Amino acid sequence: MDKVKETKDVLFKESQRFTQWWLGILMFGISVLPLYGIMQQLVFKEPWGDKPMPDWGLIVYAAGTAALVYFIYAINLRTWIHPDAIQVSFPPFFRKKRFSIREIASAEVVTYGFVGYGLRISLKYGTVYNIKGNKGLAIIMKNGKKYMIGTQHPAQVAEVVKHLLARNVTNP
Repeated sequence: MDKVKETKDVLFKESQRFTQWWLGILMFGISVLPLYGIMQQLVFKEPWGDKPMPDWGLIVYAAGTAALVYFIYAINLRTWIHPDAIQVSFPPFFRKKRFSIREIASAEVVTYGFVGYGLRISLKYGTVYNIKGNKGLAIIMKNGKKYMIGTQHPAQVAEVVKHLLARNVTNP
């Protein structure tokens, strides 16, 4: 799908990131711990812990935790609904997945129990793309595959999808 079409005919657009308070605290803790170790061991020349790792190991540990924090920050669930398709992007897992309206057997917004965050597989919902919350667009394709796309705007998604699927039934 080209960028001109993407900006011209978007009926709904949503972008979600991890914003849970507890995740922020966890990421802060993960970031501060190796920095404290570097200050202790490399700056103040005091071994960090009972069995300190070598200086290079501490630097690798700090770089690894920084990469993990950046990875969590980079995760962004984006959803676009166009007249002919529902499109999802979930970097760094994948750039674009497109569900043609003509290939969708059914789609409805549902409230579900906790299925986990990120990219998951569920027996009930198939492939789940979820950042937060417990509402999502449950899609069943004509080939039987199932998908769940989390949303923070369930009423808007339900209205747009209902209109598109009704139009597709009358104009196959």
